[in-house]
Amino acid sequence: MAAKGHGALLMKALVLKGYRNLVYEDVPTPEAGVDDVLIKVEACGICGSDVHGYDGSTGRRIPPIIMGHEAAGVVVEIGSDVTLFIVGDRVTFDSTLYCGTCSYCRQGRINLCDTRRVLGVSCGDYRQHGAFAEYIAVPERIAYRLPDGMTFEQAALVEAVSIAVHAVARTRVALNDTAVVIGSGMIGLLVIQAALAAGCGRIVAVDVDEDKLTLAKNFGATDIACACKADPVNVVLSMMEGRGADIVFEVVGIEETVAAALACVRKGGQVTLVGNISPNVAFPLQATVTREITVYGSCASSGEYPACLDLIARDIVRVDALISAVAPLSEGAAWFERLYARERGLMKVILKP
Repeated sequence: MAAKGHGALLMKALVLKGYRNLVYEDVPTPEAGVDDVLIKVEACGICGSDVHGYDGSTGRRIPPIIMGHEAAGVVVEIGSDVTLFIVGDRVTFDSTLYCGTCSYCRQGRINLCDTRRVLGVSCGDYRQHGAFAEYIAVPERIAYRLPDGMTFEQAALVEAVSIAVHAVARTRVALNDTAVVIGSGMIGLLVIQAALAAGCGRIVAVDVDEDKLTLAKNFGATDIACACKADPVNVVLSMMEGRGADIVFEVVGIEETVAAALACVRKGGQVTLVGNISPNVAFPLQATVTREITVYGSCASSGEYPACLDLIARDIVRVDALISAVAPLSEGAAWFERLYARERGLMKVILKP
């Protein structure tokens, strides 16, 4: 519970005070604006982008900042203009703060909002505290009520699911299309499930980690290609009788995997780029043009939360097996170090205030 101190309400939060320096400490509790809901956070997942922010490698978690954007909780206070929620509602919320009035928002493309902010991010343009805290205040327009029976831990995975669903929605999937998913981390495993739900008939999962490829098979991949054993492009092309896949989802974001994605796809096929670890990569322009490859960029999500909540509730997209640990927020610094060290077997860690 928030405690009174120095005339203001204080709460506990996990604060990035410096790179690789997380401190669990008292901070002011946010106040709900007129169109905000104040949420008591019940679960918040550690995203890979948080881990990259933890060491400063992205430049988008400039200390001091409360990170965290994959969360769910209970509404404890509502602003005077709030009409969609009441105190006690169980909710999750989008990671994107959007204006709702710019041309992109009016098109429903909220991830491209002219004044877009992301929870838990601090960069040169803004600082927006996130959900590694007891409480967070967000506009009601980005909050969504949870289906009955959905756990807070499951709901904390909705943001990740929405990235996968958005990537598949950006792509023109036809029934029984063949697809390759390069990268079998959290988002890659969710892309596999979303692609199956969209109608793909054969999916090849590619990764360097055999344990992740085992998970990919469990989540519906029909074939796997371990990049640590053979050139994945050759493996995929041999599976496709030299033709290439109809669709390739690139979910890593480095030059080598982007090149592999473009080499794996058939003439006239589609490549959807989801990963973005590297800011710039070399691009085979001539081969892409002459083979008429369609390339999509896919950033975050854009209003897919209700569909994602439904997919999880109906067990079409399974998330429970992706959760490696649930731990107190007070132990968050130690879990960040374990994730930073790439401890084998860790996929998604959920912190609970």
